[in-house]
Amino acid sequence: MYRNTARAAVITGPWPSPAPAKAAAPERRKAPPAQDPGSLRVGLTPAQLMTLEALEIFHWRLAFVRRPLFQAPIPVLFDREDTRYVVIEEDGTLNEQPTLQLRV
Repeated sequence: MYRNTARAAVITGPWPSPAPAKAAAPERRKAPPAQDPGSLRVGLTPAQLMTLEALEIFHWRLAFVRRPLFQAPIPVLFDREDTRYVVIEEDGTLNEQPTLQLRV
């Protein structure tokens, strides 16, 4: 017959205070200025504008437009819960699996 005779020991005493948490470095990037929704649409193709208007009916919002040099603008839309995003291609088609890298 085996008996467990181990007992817990409580050690009392002055404990050193925990090291203060290191403060997070402030964000170096500035928040982007709020853009006028109308100014985001400038330069989009008629096909992109038509697709954008159709998606806005379903509460998708135009978050930003990437404008790479010498290429068509790339409008990026988010759904109402901000969980998914899509890109409207130059011909107005939706790209639901874009290779776009977004910062969090």
